Amino acid sequence: MVPFSDDHACSVRSLVLGVLEEEGFAYDPVKDSDLEDIPASYLEDGGAFFIALESGELAGTAAVRRTGSDACEIRRVYVRKDLRGRGIGSALFRSALSCAEGRYGKITLKTDTSLHIAIGMYLGYGFTIVREEGTTLHLEKTLS
Repeated sequence: MVPFSDDHACSVRSLVLGVLEEEGFAYDPVKDSDLEDIPASYLEDGGAFFIALESGELAGTAAVRRTGSDACEIRRVYVRKDLRGRGIGSALFRSALSCAEGRYGKITLKTDTSLHIAIGMYLGYGFTIVREEGTTLHLEKTLS
């Protein structure tokens, strides 16, 4: 895992939108606006953005975004389809989780109900489902 740099901005946007499209999700100008300025959306407000490289190419992403004085959201956990099953997503998620656990008391995340592998991973790391809105699951983890 390496921290985000502006050199990766176009690749990150392309990877995230490509994964969303592969999974059947359309670009949403409101929800996806963070991809237009990753430093402002994550890094400048106490968050983080991680990327994984495979043979010098972007393989996956994970991010932490501050949502309050003691709260954050883990977002943008995506891995290229051809590289899934190699532990890249888990490693990215662990990087984001470790970052969040060191800074915040409450971590939230959202995922689609169809993403069973991701949901299993989140539950395995101590997240609990707090509500379901349509096909969106809201999960959280409170730290002591």
